[in-house]
Amino acid sequence: MKYRVLVSDPLAEEGIDILKEFGDVDVNTGLTEDQLVAVIGDYDALLVRSGTEVTARVIDAGAKLKFIGRAGAGVDNIDTEAATRRGIVVANAPEGNTLAATEHTMAMMLSLARNIPQATASLKKGEWKRSKFMGVELNDKVLGVMGFGRIGREVAKRAQAMEMKCIAYDPFITKEKAATLGVEMVPLDELFRRADVITVHTPLIKETRHVINAETIATMKDGVRLINCARGGIIDEQALADGIASGKVAGAALDVFEAEPPTDSPVIGLEKVIITPHLGASTVEAQKNVAISVANQCISVLSGGAAKYVVNAPMIPAEQQAVVEPYAALAQKMGSLLIQLIEGRLESIKITYGGEAATLPNTKFITRVILKGMLDPILQAPVNFVNAEFVAKERGIRLSETTTEEAHGFRNMISITAKTDRMSESVSGSVSAPDHARIVSIGGYMTDLTPTGHVVISRHTDKPGVIGKAATILGRVNVNIAGMQVGRHKPGEEALMVLTVDSAVPAEAMEEIKKIDGIHTIKHAEI
Repeated sequence: MKYRVLVSDPLAEEGIDILKEFGDVDVNTGLTEDQLVAVIGDYDALLVRSGTEVTARVIDAGAKLKFIGRAGAGVDNIDTEAATRRGIVVANAPEGNTLAATEHTMAMMLSLARNIPQATASLKKGEWKRSKFMGVELNDKVLGVMGFGRIGREVAKRAQAMEMKCIAYDPFITKEKAATLGVEMVPLDELFRRADVITVHTPLIKETRHVINAETIATMKDGVRLINCARGGIIDEQALADGIASGKVAGAALDVFEAEPPTDSPVIGLEKVIITPHLGASTVEAQKNVAISVANQCISVLSGGAAKYVVNAPMIPAEQQAVVEPYAALAQKMGSLLIQLIEGRLESIKITYGGEAATLPNTKFITRVILKGMLDPILQAPVNFVNAEFVAKERGIRLSETTTEEAHGFRNMISITAKTDRMSESVSGSVSAPDHARIVSIGGYMTDLTPTGHVVISRHTDKPGVIGKAATILGRVNVNIAGMQVGRHKPGEEALMVLTVDSAVPAEAMEEIKKIDGIHTIKHAEI
């Protein structure tokens, strides 16, 4: 049987040639959604880059589709949920552009240190202003690497070759793991204070959006230099412009922007800002690598095998799905909640399956689901059901999985305990019916929480007035409380409060609640 493959974005010829040896390949770029819907029904696989939007409508029209491949790291332009519902494997090629992004970062750093683009422009205008473009040496400077995944590590390796001192922040890399690479792990606020040059290599999530802002820039060294070749939005561009205008920031190099193309960005016209149009992965080698990777994965899946970088493929045999999936859905929610409750660098995760959960046919899959729920939201490297355990191990996170007959009064129970360098936290959940799963314990306090929506969770002294003051603050900012639970061990000692709310809580309100006398800790989470 000859399979048909549609390539709807430009793909390196090396990848096309591999596919042509396997089946019929049509390269048809620039299709609108309507045009893609009209033709996709004839194809077994679809390969894209970032230009094609693979919507639910396209996926539903792909009656024969078995594989959708993205020649690159992200899958933002693919409706993976719709593909999963249809049983279509979605895979990407996250490692193919690692060196391209690394080398672009190094080029930006060197250009920033020696004012190379500005000096080039000046000389081409017929000027000879050597003193205007006085640079700095990177030797013996402190490089702060924010995000220590594959690209962050490669950048640090090259910076060390130039005798820079490297410090890094990553909540999911242990100090011991970093030490083997000659890098010191530090808290983010310390990185901001100590670094001469800061380079960003994190994903854009709620916690990292505008993490470099007016307040954090104020804590940095005078003359700091900032580089972002990761994701637009991590640096507040207006705050950066203000920092350059005041002289606090000596310069910046940006490959990514909050809006692309960045026509209205306040940094575009600034002489001290070097800008490139999202070129991090734009090398011949990177495009060749991702094309070959996604082509080989396509062939493997169509031949009945697996994709190396699958992002959605279910790992449960069909006959086990009805039993395992309710537990897996709960487990991912529990992992997502737990990662939002902890602080510090994650060191270990312990998962305990109790009662009937201990006899499930596929606890390994559930463990991977938990790891995905915990790691995927905060790591730049994609985490999926295939690589979850490898990603944890690579970052030095210890993982243990145990089973027990004890379920603490429930028929079944899954418990997750996460330890960081600063604290330990736990979450337990139970499934009483396929459509009825609950989080039944947080930190050892009994709860009865439906794992969905927004919650505010506090530890506080069990005394009158604490809960009322918190509720008053939420009411003042128009956050409606849908439900409230309080757990305690003894009257007058520490208690746990769980508020289910209808919307996100403004950061200012959370800070105000934190200052209430008797509040020990307060967290807002979305699950």
